Amino acid sequence: MARKVRRGQFHDNHERWLISYADFITLLFAFFVVMYSISSVNEGKYKVFSASLVTAFGHKPAQPESVLPTNQHEEFLKLLVDRRNARLAELQRKQQEFLQNIASSLTHVMKPLVKSGQVSVTQTNRGVVLDINANALFSQGDAVLQAGAVKTLAEVAQVLRGGELAIEVEGHTDDIPIKTPQYPSNWELSSARASSVVRLFIEHGVQSSRLSAVGVADNQPVVPNNTPENRARNRRVSVTILAPLAEREPAPLLP
Repeated sequence: MARKVRRGQFHDNHERWLISYADFITLLFAFFVVMYSISSVNEGKYKVFSASLVTAFGHKPAQPESVLPTNQHEEFLKLLVDRRNARLAELQRKQQEFLQNIASSLTHVMKPLVKSGQVSVTQTNRGVVLDINANALFSQGDAVLQAGAVKTLAEVAQVLRGGELAIEVEGHTDDIPIKTPQYPSNWELSSARASSVVRLFIEHGVQSSRLSAVGVADNQPVVPNNTPENRARNRRVSVTILAPLAEREPAPLLP
């Protein structure tokens, strides 16, 4: 005969949910451990770990890519830096050679004025600077180019029009104020003189996008304005063919 079960012999276990909760917490903990491990390994170890997982699931393991040791990595970066420096040095050499050729050509076409001391050609960190005494270009207090100056500057334009370098034309005056209806101050006079030279260059084939005209007035004298001779030296137009190295230099390679 079947045994009669007494009431109350079996009862519901209200704490069984703790088992499922404990299993869930364990899985969650394991998940975060794996995620932390993946985030803290380097690329080489991660590839080895990935290959191990593929093997565990029955697939043919892929060969992990080789990872350069630290010393080889540093040597590789040093090689890149050395090659970059060599390219920069070669670029600088070619640019210096190009600027020297421009300086020689300008000296040749301006030879009579160079001999008379009215023109100087120098090479600086900014580029090639052609300083022309204002007396060789303009009448006193005027910004209209004289006939002889037009011919001389046309020869300068022939030298400059074939290149791509930027050209900055600056007008300079002495410290004696000027106040005329056309030029109320030395600012207007110096700007107008620089603009006259720029317009002539454009008319003789120099691209306008390469040119800029700047009026400096008497703020950048080459000698003190204390004698008539020094003031005559300070009245000038400076034509600078700007060196391109600073504009074209690539960003440094970080190790």
